[in-house]
Order: sequence, then structure tokens, then C-alpha cells
Amino acid sequence: MTTPARAVSGAVLVGGIVCAVAACGTATSTSPEAESAPGHVRGAWREPASYTYMLRSSEGERSLLGTFRISVRDGAVVRAVGLDDSARRAVESAPDAVPTLGELLAELEQARRDDAATAEARYAADGHPVRIVLDWEENAVDDEARYDITAYEPANAKGTGSTGDTADARRTT
Repeated sequence: MTTPARAVSGAVLVGGIVCAVAACGTATSTSPEAESAPGHVRGAWREPASYTYMLRSSEGERSLLGTFRISVRDGAVVRAVGLDDSARRAVESAPDAVPTLGELLAELEQARRDDAATAEARYAADGHPVRIVLDWEENAVDDEARYDITAYEPANAKGTGSTGDTADARRTT
């Protein structure tokens, strides 16, 4: 015969198990687990062939530091504008170092494969990255990288694009 106390404790146990199971796989793009989990999949987002975005690259001792306005066409950076002194110097000295979003994500994945101390990302609702934080060695100085991505705009479907670029593929300061 089941006592009322046993019935209640059994119901609580079953309820707790149901809640725990229901919580599995419910991480949203704003939860820390979904944002930084090493195996996190970005969902259905695929890097479009053409888009523009703003990149603020900071931390560490690297040449790619500063704030940039970047235009990508056919999967390649066709224009990079340095919006501050550091970024202007970076574009002048190493214009090919200015990355596409795909290249930033490839750097993130490489850091994960290399077992970096930190390899985290946050994603927008559509799946594009909005922040990537890397630190290859926890106790090393100046090996960090932080990329903040804003003003992301894919080119429109009609092919006229929102990049505002001319036909040449020069990077400018």
C-alpha cells in the first residue's frame, strides 16, 4: 500500500527528472553555454558571399587592432576602412590581414582544435558571430584576441548589395 508521503515524494522525483530532461538541449543563443561551448553549432547561418560589417579588434599584441568597416564581395574582403589610428595603420601595413567573418570563425575553430585556454563566441539570433574571444595560453601575456562584430548587413537578394563598393577589389584606409 502506498502512503501519501511516498506518493508525494515519488511525484517530486518524477517531476524533477522531467524538468532535468526537458532542460537538456534548450540552451538559447543568449545562454553562456550556447555562446561559448566548444562544440556549439552556429545553427543554419552560412556566410553570405557579400556583406558589410564593423569589426572592433582588441587585446593582445597583434597588428590587427582597432575598429574597421569591412566590405566583403564574393567571399573576399574588397574594402577595409580603418576608423581609428590603429586600424588605419593596420590597413596600410597589412591590408590582406583584415578578415571576413568566415576567416574569424576559422580562427575560432583552429583555437578550439589547438585546445586554446579560451575559444568562445557569441552569436546573433540569425547565427552570425557578434563576439569572438581567444586566449591561446592562460598564463601567457598578450596572446589574446577579442573581436566584436556589429552593423552586419548581408547584401540584398537582388544582387545590388549594400556594400557600396566600386568594381575594384582594393582595400582602402
